[in-house]
Amino acid sequence: MFITSREKSIIYLVAKTSGKHTPQSLASYLNVSVRTVQRDLKAVEKILNQFDLILQRTTNDGLVIEGKNEDMFKLIQQLSNVHPTDDTPEEKKLQLLIKLFHEGSSFKAQVLAKELVVSSTTLATYLDDLTTWLKKFSVAVTRKRGVGIEVHGDEANKRKALASYFLYHFHEDLLENLYALHQGSEIKAPILGFFPSHYLLKVDEFVQDILTHGETKLADHDYLGLIVHICTTIRRSESGFHLGDEVEQDGDQSKEFELMNHLRARLQSDLSIPLSTNDIHYLAVVLKGSKLQDELEIDYDSILLGQKIKNVIEQVSSQIHVDLSEDFSLFKGLLAHMEPSIYRLKHQMGLFNPLTEDIKQKYPLLFMAVRKSLEYEFTDMTFPDDEVAFIVLHFGSALLMNEEKADIHAVIVCPTGIGTSKMLASRIQKEITEISSVDISSIKDFDRNKLNQFDVVISTVRLPFNEIDYILVTPLLSDDDIDMIRSFLQNNLENITRKQQYGEWRKNEEAPTRNEKSTLQDVLKEMKDVQTSMEAILEHFRVERKSNVENHVQVLQEMVEELQKEQLITDSAQVLQKLMDREKVGGLGIPNTNMGLYHCRDDSIESLVFQVSHLDDTFSIKGMDGQEVQMKNLLLMLSPEDLSLREQEILSLISTSLIENDIAMMIFSSSNEAMIRGKLENIFLEYLQNKWIKE
Repeated sequence: MFITSREKSIIYLVAKTSGKHTPQSLASYLNVSVRTVQRDLKAVEKILNQFDLILQRTTNDGLVIEGKNEDMFKLIQQLSNVHPTDDTPEEKKLQLLIKLFHEGSSFKAQVLAKELVVSSTTLATYLDDLTTWLKKFSVAVTRKRGVGIEVHGDEANKRKALASYFLYHFHEDLLENLYALHQGSEIKAPILGFFPSHYLLKVDEFVQDILTHGETKLADHDYLGLIVHICTTIRRSESGFHLGDEVEQDGDQSKEFELMNHLRARLQSDLSIPLSTNDIHYLAVVLKGSKLQDELEIDYDSILLGQKIKNVIEQVSSQIHVDLSEDFSLFKGLLAHMEPSIYRLKHQMGLFNPLTEDIKQKYPLLFMAVRKSLEYEFTDMTFPDDEVAFIVLHFGSALLMNEEKADIHAVIVCPTGIGTSKMLASRIQKEITEISSVDISSIKDFDRNKLNQFDVVISTVRLPFNEIDYILVTPLLSDDDIDMIRSFLQNNLENITRKQQYGEWRKNEEAPTRNEKSTLQDVLKEMKDVQTSMEAILEHFRVERKSNVENHVQVLQEMVEELQKEQLITDSAQVLQKLMDREKVGGLGIPNTNMGLYHCRDDSIESLVFQVSHLDDTFSIKGMDGQEVQMKNLLLMLSPEDLSLREQEILSLISTSLIENDIAMMIFSSSNEAMIRGKLENIFLEYLQNKWIKE
C-alpha cells in the first residue's frame, strides 16, 4: 500500500470520529487548505475501495466510512503496519531541530532545505515554528545573511527544549516503540532518528529498578518524560555537548541526586556510558519535578503554597457559584500536584497532557475559572494549558461532574445582519470553542429586552447603546479580537455561571455529595478524630522563653527531651534527627515573619503537639522561599506517623492560619501564650461551625 502521512491521518480521524469531521475541519486540523484535503479524499476513497469500504458524507457534510466491521478491522491492521511515503511536518521539524542542535554551529538555508528535501519557503516556515517553540526555553534562533542560521542558548535549556519536543509531538510514537522493544522486536534504526533502541530499553530497565528500590512513584507521562530526558542527556553528552555552571544544584544529599547517581553507576558498568556530576544534578532536577506526590504523605507545613491554593479554591468557588472552600480532599490533592508542578515551571520543564484539548472542550467555563484564579494568585508564573488542565481535573473530581452542562450564547450585531456577519459567526465558533451558539442580529432588530438571553454581545460597529457591554471586533476577526473575546469571557465568568448548571448544583437535591456513602460510624469516627486532635493540641500547648542557648538545634533538643519526660514521645533522639533531616530538605523559616515552623511525623510520637519557644537571641535560618529569616520564635509541630484525614486537616488548619493575615502573624509571633491559645480556639470553633454545626 502506498499512502502519504496526510492520507493516513485522514483515514484515522474519520474512522475515530465517524461523521463529526468535515473537509473544512480536517483542513483546519491538518493545517492545510480545503482544496488539499479534497484532493487527498479522492486518494483515500481509492484506498478504502481496496477493502470494500466506502467514504460517505452526511447531510451536514460529515465524513463516514461505511462497510463491514471485519473490513474496517483489516484496514486498520494494514495501516498500523504500513509506513507513509513521506514525513509529516512535525517529523521534518524534528529532523531540522536535531540538525540544528547536533551538526554544527551555523547552517546555510539552502543546504538545510536540500538535506530535508523541502523548499526554501517550507524551511522558513519550519524555522519560524521552531523559533517560537525554542523561545519558551530561552533558546534563540538567528538568521543572518552571510552568516547563516545559528542557535544560541545554555546547554541545559537546549536539552529541555529537545526532550520536551519529543514528548509533546511524539508521545504516542515513543510509547509504541518502547512497547515493541519490550515485546522483543528488533529496531535497528535510531528511534525517531535520535534514540538508539538499546539505550531506550536499558534506560527503561534501569529507571524501573531504581525507582522501585527508592520507593519513588511517577505518573506514566512523567515516567516516559524521565526516560526521554535521560536518553537525551546521554546523546548530548556523547556528542560532546556538556553542561556548564547553569545547572541548579540542590545538594548531593537529596534523594533525587542519590537515585540518579545509582543510575550513573548502572550506565557506566553496563553500557560504558560516563555521565558528569553536572549531568546527574540536571537529571535530579528533572526527577524532582516529575515525582508523583502521595496526598496522604504531603507535609502539612507547606504554608506559602497552602495559602495560595486555598485562595485559588475560594476564587474558583466564587466564579462557578459552588463552595469548595471546605473540601479538604481537594486542597490536599492540589497541594500534592502543585508542588512538583511549580518546580517544573520554574525550571522550564513543560508537562505534556494528552487530555488537554478534551478537558478544554468538556469544561470550558471551569477551565477559564481555574486559569483566571491561577493568574491572579501566582503573578510571577505562567501556567500553560497542559498544567491548567491537570488542575481542572482536581476541581472536576471535587464537583463529581460527568459533563459540564453550561453553554455560552453570543450574539453578533452588525448594520445589516447578513453577509460578513455570517462569516464572522462561523469563525467565532471555530476559533472560540467555549461559545456554543452564535445568533446574528441587525442594529434595528436588536432587542435590548432580550439581552439576558446572551452571555456576550459582539459587534462590528459602534452601537448606540450606552447601557450594554459589548465587544467591538473587525469583520475578519483578528487574533487580537479573539484574545479580547476570551478575556471578556474569563473576566465575566461569575455572571455567566450564575445562569448555568454550576449554580443549580447547590439547589439540586439529587446532586451527589462527597459524603453520600458515609455511614453513621464513619461520621462518628471523623467527629472523634476532630475532637481528640483539638483537645490534644490545646492540652499540650505552651509558650516558653529560651535564653542562653547557642543555636536553634539546642532549643529543639530541649523541647523534644521535655516532651519525652511527659511521655508524649518515646525517642527524643530519633525525633530530633527527623527535624534536622527535614530542615536539610528545604527552609523552615516563614517569610516576612520572625517565625520558623519545625515539624515531623514519626512513629515514636504519641500525640499531636504544637508548642512555641520564644528566643532571647535571634538565629538566622533558611526561609521557605529560599531567603534568610531571622527567627525569634520557634514553632514546633509534631504528629504520629499515621494520621487520619481529619487529623491532617486540623494540622493544616493551624499551619495555613499562621500567615492568614497580618493580625494572625502578629499573634503567633507575639510569644503571648493566652493570645495564641485564644487564636487556636477561635480557629477550631470557626472550623466546627462551618464544617459540623448545621443551621
